[in-house]
Amino acid sequence: MTAAHGWAADQGTLARELRLSGHGLHTGQRVNVRVLPEDVGHGIVFRRMRGGRQLAVLPASASLRLAQPLCTALQDADGWRVRTVEHLLAALLAAQIDHATVEIDAEEVPILDGSAQPWLQAIEACGRLPLGVPKRFLRILDTITVEDDPMHCTTVAPADHYEVSVTNDLKGFGEMTWQGVIDPASFANDIAPSRSYGRLRWALPAIFFGYLRGTPILRGARPSCTATIVGTNVIGGMRLPMEFVRHRVLDLIGDLALLGAPLQGKVTALRPSHEMNYRLCAALLDRPSAWEWATTTL
Repeated sequence: MTAAHGWAADQGTLARELRLSGHGLHTGQRVNVRVLPEDVGHGIVFRRMRGGRQLAVLPASASLRLAQPLCTALQDADGWRVRTVEHLLAALLAAQIDHATVEIDAEEVPILDGSAQPWLQAIEACGRLPLGVPKRFLRILDTITVEDDPMHCTTVAPADHYEVSVTNDLKGFGEMTWQGVIDPASFANDIAPSRSYGRLRWALPAIFFGYLRGTPILRGARPSCTATIVGTNVIGGMRLPMEFVRHRVLDLIGDLALLGAPLQGKVTALRPSHEMNYRLCAALLDRPSAWEWATTTL
């Protein structure tokens, strides 16, 4: 196949090492991240570290996905975990970094400003190194639908490009829809700046409930790293029109990145969630006749 709309024809990695630090949205812990260049065949891999010692290696794969509140997490057979991977995975996919190791010295990827934009900016500063092998896409051959009920439904269908149509609603803000082609430019301009969001009156009970259950939830949430809603207003205002639904698109792209490549197909989602995104990944993997790997011609 020729290079897909807006995408490079070859696979790539970082031109040099990336370093960022921040705190986790849910754990609140300080965390340091190194993203290291890798060669063809490596994929995206997380490496848990402590004091310079490797604790675990977790490939970014749907097979390691662990259900967690309000985020996407990976966990290996020994119980080592990496939480809140979706924004970084979306940024790596859109920046066309196909192979890298993400070293992290705590359980959770830092939330930064709540969006994927800081990751994209850091990747751009490092540069992309083409690896001289054809880029691959997951081409959808048949329609697959997953749903909880008619109000929560996600479908993937054949299409010429990576397309997304997401509809969501929120009391006080009405129904919001974003649809378009996903490529590096559209992701950077239309999706990456959108932030995690939530109502302040929901966050405080969630934090308390998390302490009771022994599961960290939103302990690091601040207006500096979320679009914090009070009534029908966002503290500091929105970055983009319909920022909330754009962030649902961001999460969707990051979660589907666990499939290992950009899609060549259209995803239509009504009120998506991390759980529904994962269920779509699982449904695709359970039906290998519904997709194929497609590679570009260099």
